Amino acid sequence: MRVSINEIKEMKLKKEKIVMLTAYDYSTAKLVDEAGVPLILVGDSLGMVMLGYESTIPVTMDEMIHHTKAVVRGTKQALVIGDMPFMTYHTNISDALRNAARFIQEGGARAVKLEGGVNVAETVKRIVECGIPVMGHIGLTPQSIHQLGGYKVQGKTPEAAERLLKDARALEQAGTFAVVLELVPAPLSRLITQKLSIPTIGIGAGPDCDGQVQVISDLLGLFSDFVPKHAKQYAKLAGTIRAALADHIAEVKAGSFPTAEHSSTIDESLLEELARA
Repeated sequence: MRVSINEIKEMKLKKEKIVMLTAYDYSTAKLVDEAGVPLILVGDSLGMVMLGYESTIPVTMDEMIHHTKAVVRGTKQALVIGDMPFMTYHTNISDALRNAARFIQEGGARAVKLEGGVNVAETVKRIVECGIPVMGHIGLTPQSIHQLGGYKVQGKTPEAAERLLKDARALEQAGTFAVVLELVPAPLSRLITQKLSIPTIGIGAGPDCDGQVQVISDLLGLFSDFVPKHAKQYAKLAGTIRAALADHIAEVKAGSFPTAEHSSTIDESLLEELARA
């Protein structure tokens, strides 16, 4: 049985911290699922991590569905959440419902995630009413990066902090089962977490959220060029992979790989007949 949204809500009541990680492919999702992570987000961050875009904005629904299918195939326990990409839920509620349904019907996800607060509350309400669980996302919302002027901490002024609290309450009232707080000052995240009955999942939002979400590539150290302040590298796989590739290249060039151990044989008499023919 997969983790349900009710189990996630109960974790807040029990004061049990919630772990959420991104995954974008079958192999990684299988490892994350086997580790016991209850929430897996197929984030639109795959645009940068997997597809090489400069931001999340170019990511399409078809790309998200493609990767969501792979993640779902690699998991048995985790609740898989599909991240609705830029402008797939902003134009009208009909489009939002259709695209949210694609994640469930085609992608196999169990929930979707939307960015925004008060401005998307009515859309969230309609999606939830149609039976699709929704996770909210406020604070730094990457799809609005041009409007926000860069990847900056949000809610640092009294007015901005009040807006974030209103956004969080609007999402709760609209029926979200949890809300991501991204790049929000830790004291404000603590207040929002205390005010809401649904779980808060932080990323760069301090230790007092009900849970934490991280991009798997940051956590595993697959990128060495830039490490976000909010991320911790539990491994440095980029260096490990480079070293393994260098060893492989050297062995192939030297003729020491493959060996008999990596090869198969046939009856020598067959070769003799072939040679005679």
